[in-house]
Order: sequence, then structure tokens, then C-alpha cells
Amino acid sequence: MFGLFKKKTEAEKLQEQYSKLMADYHRLSTTDRAASDAAYAKADEIAKKLDSLK
Repeated sequence: MFGLFKKKTEAEKLQEQYSKLMADYHRLSTTDRAASDAAYAKADEIAKKLDSLK
């Protein structure tokens, strides 16, 4: 209840994006290799941003 209006930090936003991209990467890995590689590349960029924040 008290966290209702709490804003997410930049790290939390990036972590959420990273999780979604990795799920897409895993889902696409069996059907579309090019799209899978693109999703992994984006996730890797976000991981580097997360590391730089820490």
C-alpha cells in the first residue's frame, strides 16, 4: 500500500527491460535466430548500463 506511488529507480527500469529482452531472446531462439541475436544484443547493452550504474 505504501509503495503505491513509489517511482522506480533507473536500475529497476533497466533490470525490467533486461528481463523482458532475455525472455524474448529465449522464446525466439528456437524459431528466428536473427531476431534472437538482435534481442540478445540489446539485452547485453542494457546489462552494460546496469553494470556502470553499480
